[in-house]
Amino acid sequence: MGIDPGLTRCGFGVVDGVPGRAPTLVDVGVARTPADLDVARRLVRLEVAVEEWLLRHRPDVVAVERVFAQHNVTSVMGTAQAAGVAMLVAARHGLPVVLHTPSEVKAAVTGSGRADKAQVGAMVARILRLDAPPRPADAADAVALAIAHVWRGPAVNRYAEAVAAHARPARLPRTTPRRVS
Repeated sequence: MGIDPGLTRCGFGVVDGVPGRAPTLVDVGVARTPADLDVARRLVRLEVAVEEWLLRHRPDVVAVERVFAQHNVTSVMGTAQAAGVAMLVAARHGLPVVLHTPSEVKAAVTGSGRADKAQVGAMVARILRLDAPPRPADAADAVALAIAHVWRGPAVNRYAEAVAAHARPARLPRTTPRRVS
């Protein structure tokens, strides 16, 4: 399941697939919260929506778009808060949560990390053999996240495991004899 976090619109996309094969679309949608509602209540509404999607679809993994710095700090804050809610709810269900940057997702789906939203939507439609891209763009982005994770997730996970294994200090054999008293 892919989640494109947002305080006003939070996209959800569920696909079924394995690396090397075209995935199939299971469901796609968007949860909306009114801008005139205070942030805490909006986050509660997002929590309820994420919970409903997880219970309805029972995904194996949840891929969330990694929040990156933008010029509009207010927008970044809301996106980060929505991402945190999605990660929290998934973790509460015992699901693995992975983060993918927008450029990773774009590269996986379109071949270019600099693709625009229209290109991402068009490729999502093409990959899934849909007549049109999911709307709004937040929904298409969530599906793109799910596709990217199906295709790239196992490799990313193996890479992360290899990096973690190298980061652990190696046990060196003792070079000095033990002192016996």
